[in-house]
Amino acid sequence: MNTKQLFGASMLVAALGGGAIAQQTDGQYVQVAEIEIDPTQLDAYRAAVQEQIDAAIRKEPGVLVLYAMSEKDNPTHVRVFEIYRDRNAYEAHLGSDHFKKYKATTEKMVKSLKLVQTVPIMLGAKSK
Repeated sequence: MNTKQLFGASMLVAALGGGAIAQQTDGQYVQVAEIEIDPTQLDAYRAAVQEQIDAAIRKEPGVLVLYAMSEKDNPTHVRVFEIYRDRNAYEAHLGSDHFKKYKATTEKMVKSLKLVQTVPIMLGAKSK
């Protein structure tokens, strides 16, 4: 299994914790954000993304999964795995106050951003 496959598998398992399940993905909006952070801003970025994800999960019923992680050997390379109920939930997330705050706070921290829209084949996880 290569690094990308391992990342994907571990994200799906983590994302779907709970009982052994096969997740239906019809209509869901799923993407991975690939982000490069200014090394001098890494701690501040981590705090900002933690605050944003916490608020989104608490306040937005359409946000199903948000996981941020960095590469072990290159911590300035961050990936955010995102699952939304549907495209409308994603659009609502972009318009939320906490997301706008995150974007404004991290604007000078982010050196590059690539959004990769994905099509889930199968999402599954084991119970805890």
